[in-house]
Amino acid sequence: MKMMNKKVLASAVAASAIALSAMAPVANAAEVSASVGAANMYYWRGLDLGNGDAAISGDITVSAGGFYAGIWGSSGDAALGQEYDLYIGYGGEVGSFTYDVSLWNYNYPSASETTSWIDWENQQWVEETMDTSPDIGDLTEAVVSLGFGPVAVTYYHGLEDLDEYWYATVGATFDKFSVTYGLHEDDLAHVDLGYAFNDNLSFTIGQVVDDVDGGYDDDTKFIVSLSLPIEF
Repeated sequence: MKMMNKKVLASAVAASAIALSAMAPVANAAEVSASVGAANMYYWRGLDLGNGDAAISGDITVSAGGFYAGIWGSSGDAALGQEYDLYIGYGGEVGSFTYDVSLWNYNYPSASETTSWIDWENQQWVEETMDTSPDIGDLTEAVVSLGFGPVAVTYYHGLEDLDEYWYATVGATFDKFSVTYGLHEDDLAHVDLGYAFNDNLSFTIGQVVDDVDGGYDDDTKFIVSLSLPIEF
């Protein structure tokens, strides 16, 4: 995730706020949902970002009339640390056809970078840690998802400095089983096979099928995910 002009995100948030305000007559129908989750690894688009460490997450979403907005937080990945994501979107369905359009903004408040060098004048080794955490609005993607029956196609595209990055998936769900093929802009591709034991517990087997000349970890990954709703 790279950079986006903050005005773009601010405009999107403002537009969403105006849209929700226009829905005042149905304000009483607004719903608030939340959940907490845990997984044995931070699995992201075919990759383990946590270097094998478990991940804890939680989210809270407000929705009304197809519009939704919320925040998702995680214990984070190995490189960037703790994470929270802000999102807004709109989705719905017409018969067997489903659609969803959203903006996701990624934030890493604990991100830092340490550099080292020798101070020859004082004859000592020096380390300096710099705060590299992005400002809110810097790292953002637009996401479009279309589905028909059991099949769904989703496209992710970075904004501003992320405009050269994209990721796409095509998947199908049959009762408790699912299969997803994902492709990154650098041709890294993976296949996920999923099984939802129930609404809370799921299992996924992920396999990189094109590792871009050995540049990625292509070991088979087995992910166990638990999600529990929070009642208000």
